[in-house]
Amino acid sequence: MKKKIGFLSFGHWRNAAGSQTRTAGDSLLQTIELAEAAEELGVDGAFVRVHHFERQLASPFPLLAAIGARTSRIEIGTGVIDMRYENPLYMAEEAAAADLISGGRLQLGVSRGSPESALRGSEVFGYVPPEGVSAADLARSKTEIFLDAISGAAVAQTDPARTGVSGGLAVQPQAPGLRERIWWGAGTRATAQWAAGIGVNLQSSTLLTEDTGVPFDELQAEQIELYRSAWAEAGHDREPRVSVSRSVLPITEEIDRIYFGGQENEDQVGLLEGVRSRFGRTYAGEPDRIAAELAADAAVRASDTILFTVPNQLGVAYNARILETITKHIAPAIGWSPA
Repeated sequence: MKKKIGFLSFGHWRNAAGSQTRTAGDSLLQTIELAEAAEELGVDGAFVRVHHFERQLASPFPLLAAIGARTSRIEIGTGVIDMRYENPLYMAEEAAAADLISGGRLQLGVSRGSPESALRGSEVFGYVPPEGVSAADLARSKTEIFLDAISGAAVAQTDPARTGVSGGLAVQPQAPGLRERIWWGAGTRATAQWAAGIGVNLQSSTLLTEDTGVPFDELQAEQIELYRSAWAEAGHDREPRVSVSRSVLPITEEIDRIYFGGQENEDQVGLLEGVRSRFGRTYAGEPDRIAAELAADAAVRASDTILFTVPNQLGVAYNARILETITKHIAPAIGWSPA
């Protein structure tokens, strides 16, 4: 299977020694610049994480629209938007606008979101789960409303006193094909199967909130296999897309060794919110060795899109060099070639 590759930025900023992103403005503008550089290198996608109450990227649609206006080919997306925080109808309007600006290049990852520092942060935004409804249930129900909205379903009624007729109204604008470019960020095998059932693509998380004792890539590959089986059983009339993310830090210069030479290259297992979880490893080292390890990665083999996380605080030039190394020496080994 021919792979696509993209970068994934968390958009950190800190006014600290060595940081090239001292402010939120630095982080936003440099993300746009890195997307432009990535497109020139032949990279297929520019993706951002979304976190609230953190010095990280938080409001994706202005940023995605700006990237879409400054580029012409590269896919633009998220990995992921925490749906607990969203008004799904307003989000449908924003997503459609960003997609139209980009010419239909939006690849939108949504999910329940990751653990955060805020206590019941989405409730501060005004979204309190009803009695007996979990935060995960709230995220899934909002996702289904969002999917209906971008599919053109009537979500409001006309006012007969003003229009003289009664009927349904869809949110506007509508973006053709956007419904097929929505992804669910799944942290378990069960949520991957749920995503297949509702007909959205799969973003398999670098953190799986379950652990069976097998290496991370094998557990992730099992999740992908279950997703594809559930997709086939649901009878959808298109082939789904599946992405995985990998932290890849090629060492080609002494400065790289200073930054990343001591990285742990093993899975990590621990308790997260009381659940035994498995975290994916970091691939740091010589490009040829990383290429061989990724080529042997079961989940990389099973997916069609690989997102490489970038240390965005090191600046555009540094991260463009990482992406160039990936395109020349690593990605070809996993089945990628320039468009």
